[in-house]
Amino acid sequence: MSLVGWLILFLIINVIHFLGTWNLYKRAGRKSWEALVPIYNAVVLMGIINRPKWWVILLFIPVVNLLMFPVIWVETCRSFRYNETSHTFLAIFTLGFYIYYINYATKAPYVVNRDTKAPTQLGDFVSSVVFAVIAATLVHTYVIQPYTIPTSSLEKTLLVGDFLFVSKFHYGARTPITPISAPMVHDTLPVLGIKSYVSDSKEETYKSSWRNKLSLPYFRLPAIQKIKRNEIVVFSWPADSLSLMWGDNSGKFTYKPIDKKTNYVKRAVAIAGDSLEIKDGYIYINGKRSKLPESAKPQWMHFVDTNGRQLQQSDLERYNIREGQILNDGRYYLNLTDEEALAMSKNPIVKSVKKHLTKAGRYDSSVFPNNPQYRWNMDNFGPIYIPKKGATVELNSKTIPFYEQIIRIYENNNLTILNDDIYINGKKADKYTFKQDYYWMMGDNRQRSLDARSWGYVPFDHVVGKPIMIWFSWDAQKNKPRWDRMFTTVSNSGKPKSYFWIAMVVIAGILYSIFKPKKKK
Repeated sequence: MSLVGWLILFLIINVIHFLGTWNLYKRAGRKSWEALVPIYNAVVLMGIINRPKWWVILLFIPVVNLLMFPVIWVETCRSFRYNETSHTFLAIFTLGFYIYYINYATKAPYVVNRDTKAPTQLGDFVSSVVFAVIAATLVHTYVIQPYTIPTSSLEKTLLVGDFLFVSKFHYGARTPITPISAPMVHDTLPVLGIKSYVSDSKEETYKSSWRNKLSLPYFRLPAIQKIKRNEIVVFSWPADSLSLMWGDNSGKFTYKPIDKKTNYVKRAVAIAGDSLEIKDGYIYINGKRSKLPESAKPQWMHFVDTNGRQLQQSDLERYNIREGQILNDGRYYLNLTDEEALAMSKNPIVKSVKKHLTKAGRYDSSVFPNNPQYRWNMDNFGPIYIPKKGATVELNSKTIPFYEQIIRIYENNNLTILNDDIYINGKKADKYTFKQDYYWMMGDNRQRSLDARSWGYVPFDHVVGKPIMIWFSWDAQKNKPRWDRMFTTVSNSGKPKSYFWIAMVVIAGILYSIFKPKKKK
């Protein structure tokens, strides 16, 4: 929906509010016209229902306001002596229109200096839960979001089963784009397995530039830092067109708003303005081999020949070797870092260790830009330019495969290609200027990572946040926690630091303050 459309909707809501409350404003000693003035009417209403004026701010925060509106309806009813449980249900299930009945069909008096405590224990409990959810939604949306590592793309740096705290404020919190959605869940409602948000019914694949008509404009709060090269980043998967998130085997495809696309975590190996190339598995930025931080553990598949002899149990555990990695001819097919491969080669029973790489020039059609004039593969790729906001590139038959989805999808233009002619929004174009920064996101598990080599660039408006801490880690194979990883930092430089014992002391203090025995008077 356009900004004008949202403004019209806002004014309609204000008219509905005025028609349903003008008489109640008069009974509370205010002027009836005060119910009509946008925003000011909300400030006045907070005084009428004896609630703090800062609540008005919550009414304009997407998703949070969906929780606040029922609260305001109920509080308005209680301010005019309609405070029984049945009145609460009527206020909520009529979407606030029960107030029309109080306004027009009754002479209910206004309760001056009303006690804001709920009249029943159930009401008090529900109020506490609602405001706990509101507070959690604010933190989840704008400060820190819990996140789980579901795949092995960053294996040995971040493990499957790691639970992260992801900072939203480092790169600037992205305000919700889908205003009608359930709080604190992503694209799917737990247990029910259905969409957690409301969009118009039209469904198309992600290759379309069509946008959800109910979406809010993209907006981001100020950042405290920019994305640095080789930093680990959580982002919305640009190519996501699954109906639901993980585990969706329906084969159904649909458009998904940016903030409801599946969250991925990768390393930003190249940032806006960089030139990237991959040679024999190694990344080169602007012509120089990239120097990864100490915490990074890039790895590749290796053939390990032991002449049919069995590796020691300690080796099997150290390299997490499974039965499927033992080949029929007695060799092992292992995912190793360069350091691990060197150590393995010194094992007395190992004959040779050879990295498994696809040769340069062998075309892989699944690799971006999915065009045979660029005979690239996962191990030998590029060079490729990473677009920067404000930069201008030439458009022709050789460059358009790189920028087609940027122009059409990420920057929402009408793009038409006729033979060698390119038209943007109906005008012939031979150049294009980018509207935002882009990044190249890859996993450290170089040959077992669904990353930018498969779908291309990640726009900045898809960036979610920065992982800052592993607060819990579960080893599903051994069915036990990884205690050594709990409350450790996710660092871009140096080794991760553990704050386990500090966290335990803080948690113990909180639990004691909650459950400590009360002193007898």
